[in-house]
Amino acid sequence: MHVSVVIPAKNEAEGLRGTLPALRQALPGAEIIVVDDGSTDDTAAVATGLGAKVLSSPYSMGNGAAIKRGARAASGEIIVFMDADGQHDPAHIRLLLERLEAGYDMVVGARSSAGQASVGRGAANALYNRLASWMTGHKIQDLTSGFRAVRAAKFREFLHLLPNGFSYPTTSTMAFFRSAYPVTYVPVEVARRVGTQSHIRPLRDGIRFLLIIFKIATLYSPLKLFAPASLGFAALGLGHYSWTYVTQGRFTNMSVLLLSAAVIVFLIGLVSEQITSLTYTRADGS
Repeated sequence: MHVSVVIPAKNEAEGLRGTLPALRQALPGAEIIVVDDGSTDDTAAVATGLGAKVLSSPYSMGNGAAIKRGARAASGEIIVFMDADGQHDPAHIRLLLERLEAGYDMVVGARSSAGQASVGRGAANALYNRLASWMTGHKIQDLTSGFRAVRAAKFREFLHLLPNGFSYPTTSTMAFFRSAYPVTYVPVEVARRVGTQSHIRPLRDGIRFLLIIFKIATLYSPLKLFAPASLGFAALGLGHYSWTYVTQGRFTNMSVLLLSAAVIVFLIGLVSEQITSLTYTRADGS
């Protein structure tokens, strides 16, 4: 299998000095693509000097945009995505490729709790994993890991779904499960990132990651989100009607509003389910 390694990088010159030589040693024949996402340091020069193919952006477009650009440019039938900051050990790529050879279409390097950037991030990721596991019916060990190997042709089917910012791992994982492409996980240890600059902003990205929870549901099976919400409104409506009937002997406007909301939310869920099905319908009708 011809392998391409795509590394999104923004101001990661220091990390690349260690990552690229180790990667070349682990996979001597691989195509290495570094997507420079509008860096202001020597990221592009370092990557070029170490023999990588560099795709440079005049300004920052986001991690997901870098992934999409790299996936389009990759010539390998297998694409490995990894970070530039030294957290991912290139020697672990062999573990991912072995699982692809076993018949999987996506293999994800799953971090342990010790590999999370912080306690808060670890708790958030645990919540995402539980929600995604409930939605898909499969145990998801690490929904947000950026270290993964995929079959290039199948990954490119979902490029239009991937966001330009963060959460491409979430979207791609759910898309593969939704399309019945087999996904598996390989436990890996991650190192502390090289450098001190993090591109995660707690407040801004905390809100963004909160939205991921709803995106997971609407991306995979909207009715699993809308049906419980509809039942909740229906229960409130019936409960309010029972209370007002017993105490006042009448059917109030609030009861009508809550019961109407239950019907509307359920119908929105049905429409969303149909839209989701059409989203994952390939051009050949499969």
